[in-house]
Amino acid sequence: MAQQNPKRPSAKNKRHKLTISSKDKWKQILKQVDTPEAPISVIQKIEVELIDGTIVDINVSDLLAEGYEPGELEDMINERLEANDHIIAGADFYINADHVANTVQPITDRILRKI
Repeated sequence: MAQQNPKRPSAKNKRHKLTISSKDKWKQILKQVDTPEAPISVIQKIEVELIDGTIVDINVSDLLAEGYEPGELEDMINERLEANDHIIAGADFYINADHVANTVQPITDRILRKI
């Protein structure tokens, strides 16, 4: 009886695991977040477009680093946006993915360890 060699998977059938960094995973998750509902502490910046085309950047991360309290800063930004609503065409909120990953990932890891 002839000895049969097991078939090796062809290159087409090989599976490769794509390693995604923790930061990249959080960026993918954050793309699905409704950013105006995000806590001020995770917002990196707000880019406000005025009706004349001017772009105004509000660097939230820098303001928090300067010592503003999150609640105080949120109130101040909301008041400014509401007061200037008549000249604002739109606003884009940018989430600080590093901050979210560093804050949430350890909690997620702890929870998943228990499962």
